[in-house]
Amino acid sequence: MSTVYTQDERARLAPETARSVFRSGVVEPTSGWSHGHAQANMISVPEDWAYDVLLFAQRNRKPCPVLDVTDAGATSTILAAGADLRTDLPRYRVWERGELVDEPTDVLAHWRKDLVTFLIGCSFTFEFALTTAGVPLRHVDQGRNVSMYVTNRQCRPARRLHGPMVVSMRHVPAPLVGTATRVSGLMPEVHGAPVHVGTPAKLGIRDLAKPDFGDAVKAHKGDVPVFWACGVTPQAALMASKPPFAITHAPGHMFVTDKPDSDYRVGAE
Repeated sequence: MSTVYTQDERARLAPETARSVFRSGVVEPTSGWSHGHAQANMISVPEDWAYDVLLFAQRNRKPCPVLDVTDAGATSTILAAGADLRTDLPRYRVWERGELVDEPTDVLAHWRKDLVTFLIGCSFTFEFALTTAGVPLRHVDQGRNVSMYVTNRQCRPARRLHGPMVVSMRHVPAPLVGTATRVSGLMPEVHGAPVHVGTPAKLGIRDLAKPDFGDAVKAHKGDVPVFWACGVTPQAALMASKPPFAITHAPGHMFVTDKPDSDYRVGAE
């Protein structure tokens, strides 16, 4: 199902309305939706793997800043009143032993009572602040998902969980790289400042036109590639570590929360 909303309309939608749209079957990356509200990555694992994920996140806070952790079997979160974590994201991924086995629009048929869900900060949260500061978002303007890449930087392992860091990339006009760094750096709970600016090869990325997740996005003349730690990192860890079962969001298809993005800005009142 395709959305009937324009870019401006998506930006103005209240979070609960956006979630209802996704619940109805609309599948679309959530960058640009419900401006001014935080978005979150999601990973649900069996309770006996929950400590591994929690420890992995604690040891790798840049890519995995935890915003909420549910009780086993819970389908709700304090981040969004009345939301259902099984239905309110536009697309999910279901994993078995590190292999992707399904990408449904809801996970009602896959849900288990022993699942603990982690909601992890997402860089889409600071995109409204970037645009407010005059930094263009090429992927939004081009109607594409943000580009994401597996890097050569290994995360600090935690018990059975290990894997590489994933980054999201945005083409930023060279004169605005400092602005993008400063603005995002004020929001450490949603990945904060970039982890790298410039040469992709230093992160082990061979070709920006071939992202591991998301879409290739065209640069404008004078743009510089800027890389932020990404909440898809736990999915790379799932592929490397092969737990028996897990559910995640599909990359770029996030959980839109009720939380104002200002709640995650350093110095906000």
